[in-house]
Amino acid sequence: MANPTPLPEYRFPVDPWRLTELEYCDDDLGHTETLFAVGNGYIGMRANPEEGRNAHSHGTYVNGFHETWQIKHAENAYGFATTGQTIVNAPDAKLMKLYVDDEPLLLESAELINYERTLDFRTGELTRGFVWRTPGGKRVRVASTRLVSFEHRHVAAMTFEVTLLDDAAPIVISSQLMNRQDGEDEYHVPNAALGEGDGTTDPRQASQFADRVLEPMLSEHDGDNTVLGYRCVNSEMTLAVGMQHVVETTGAVDIEHSTEDDLAKTVFTVEAQPGDTIRITKFASYHSSTGVPAEELADRCRRTLQRAADDGLDQLRSEQQSWLADFWAASDIELRGDDRAQQALRWNLFQLAQASARTHEQGIAAKAVTAGGYDGHYFWDTEVYVAPFLAYTNPQAARKVLRFRWQMLDTARARAKMLSENGALYPWRTINGEEASAYYAAGTAQYHINAAVVFALRRYLDATGDIEFLAHEGAEILIETARMWADLGFYNTNGSGSFHIHRVTGPDEYTTVVNDNTYTNVMARFNLRYAARTVRFLAEWNPEMFEHVQRSTELDLGELDTWDAAADAMHIPFDEELEIHPQDSEFLDLEPWDWEGTPPDKYPLLLNFHPLVIYRHRVLKQADVVLAMFLRGEQFSEDQKRRNFDYYDPITTGDSSLSACVQAIVAANVGYEELAVDYFQQALYLDLHDSHNNTADGVHIASAGGVWAGIVYGFAGLVERGDFIEFTPRLPAAWDSITFHLTRHGSKVRVDLDHDGCTLTLADGLGVPLRVDGERLVVSADNPVRIAVQINK
Repeated sequence: MANPTPLPEYRFPVDPWRLTELEYCDDDLGHTETLFAVGNGYIGMRANPEEGRNAHSHGTYVNGFHETWQIKHAENAYGFATTGQTIVNAPDAKLMKLYVDDEPLLLESAELINYERTLDFRTGELTRGFVWRTPGGKRVRVASTRLVSFEHRHVAAMTFEVTLLDDAAPIVISSQLMNRQDGEDEYHVPNAALGEGDGTTDPRQASQFADRVLEPMLSEHDGDNTVLGYRCVNSEMTLAVGMQHVVETTGAVDIEHSTEDDLAKTVFTVEAQPGDTIRITKFASYHSSTGVPAEELADRCRRTLQRAADDGLDQLRSEQQSWLADFWAASDIELRGDDRAQQALRWNLFQLAQASARTHEQGIAAKAVTAGGYDGHYFWDTEVYVAPFLAYTNPQAARKVLRFRWQMLDTARARAKMLSENGALYPWRTINGEEASAYYAAGTAQYHINAAVVFALRRYLDATGDIEFLAHEGAEILIETARMWADLGFYNTNGSGSFHIHRVTGPDEYTTVVNDNTYTNVMARFNLRYAARTVRFLAEWNPEMFEHVQRSTELDLGELDTWDAAADAMHIPFDEELEIHPQDSEFLDLEPWDWEGTPPDKYPLLLNFHPLVIYRHRVLKQADVVLAMFLRGEQFSEDQKRRNFDYYDPITTGDSSLSACVQAIVAANVGYEELAVDYFQQALYLDLHDSHNNTADGVHIASAGGVWAGIVYGFAGLVERGDFIEFTPRLPAAWDSITFHLTRHGSKVRVDLDHDGCTLTLADGLGVPLRVDGERLVVSADNPVRIAVQINK
């Protein structure tokens, strides 16, 4: 077993409801730009300073707004992905440049008497305040706030407040909209980590465009509103962004407006006296579309801005706090006995809120809307790590995520046909539904994406009982994914009649294009069985709805039997000598990795070794057999779980950000408390400590979902059985107690976890079915249920 990992020094004061920095530092701008970013699932704003000066990467992102480009393969082949997709850095509305005595405020060189910046998890607002001593010796208090509305999808609001403390001076504040995608301002510093300047590349980062992306369609100032409109050159997506201001000051203010294709300014000038304050409230709005003209989007921006200004900032703030109060009532995890861990927990949960609040049937990208990492692509991250959290805390948001995948079905059908398969094959990485993975071995070959979508569907249906969604969307997903597996696999001819799936890649991208990947086969078997069983249920429950599904998919009822047969015959690799499940049919024959000869600076391996070198060795990016045991735990005995974990844990690099959270859950499940806590902490602080050295590229949103899962599935031991739930509590000695809530079929259950077990109490709704020691019980208003801790043998 690995030794516990010591936590690095933590430069943020411990506060259970806030993340605060008490001094400005430009050594880790990219890291803090991500940590303090604000968003609502549609709009995301990196925590760049309002003054718009030096930054790791100025960024504002709109979910799904992307440009396309032709993928150029050095050697092309039939069926390779042809169209790349990259999220576009939308015009920046954060800019509020400040000049006092015509001297610009530049944080990196300014003399700051004090400084504080805080992201508040209960208000959803980023605040910043400091006192600046100008080069002329005058003290100026500067305060700013920023929020992206959880209640109003298209609205962001900022304030910028300046007060002279000593002497009179002219104050100039230049509020701007700037298209940074096609031209940085004069203060941008090229950053080698972004591949700017030295040619270094990292596949986890965003592609860099060589040509213009946003074609200007309009640049207008009309009354109180300024709006810029664009169309992407290739994807032809359209975008409009607008701003409107409210000014409060004790003196006279001069206001000037100017608009150009890529830059709009509203400049405020005040001849201020000591004690005078100028306060500007800036409302911003973003609207995007796959085809609506930019002029119409501009009209939408104007209407949105006017409503926001009429309602006022105080109402926006009140709505923000009300939304978050509901979020925390459903999603909070109270961890007692470790204030630092409590703060980190809430930061991770807050990121899940920011990623999902207003997706409106868009996907949730691997970096949400905090940066352009992974080109803004949607992976399986959402379905496996984020959707379960949403299913049990915010079912409406989970439903939207699944509808997004349902809307992709026609494109997935076309992709399956391209790869000579029946049914539908979801893309490994995408924004618009088309496969965008240029490296098929670690991309397209990950067919298990189909099972991930079905896994998320089952989690949602088990948590909600939403039969209407099953009938109208879910059944179609089940049918088309099952058809793909039935066609992809084959029965061998050596007499055993087992069903095999060859030449696929599992979650572990250090072992690619293999035969009978255990994770893939386990999940394919689940997909096939669940599809057959659920479609039969629909036929019995509502024949009329089923008839519609049958017509739309041209389903032959005989297909259900073929799916069951394939599932029953599915080959799951197992080594009798080691008594473990090999990762694939050839994994145990690979050469062991030279762990002692690999220095720490050679990790992650994917940035330091050719793929072929890695593929030849018995080394893992993440342990996908361990993941299979988490997702389909009932398919493995307790002894198999422990043996598999013991085998794979020492050869797992953890180079994947999805590794630690899963290792924590399964370590807890098999009784390795100390190791479980160690891995949980790795996941908990993954971004806060920047332990993978790429948080600058955006939040690891799947790991944030994995942190929630670590508590709920790991230490509380939740198992969802469909008809009921079970718990196997195991609170680590390091903590005093944990409390969280689950929403299931409209009822809310409070779970209180302590060292002796856990207590389930109905907080709202009807009774919730439960099984304890083989006995069926119901948690009801007058019947809380106590579950004693079980000692692993």
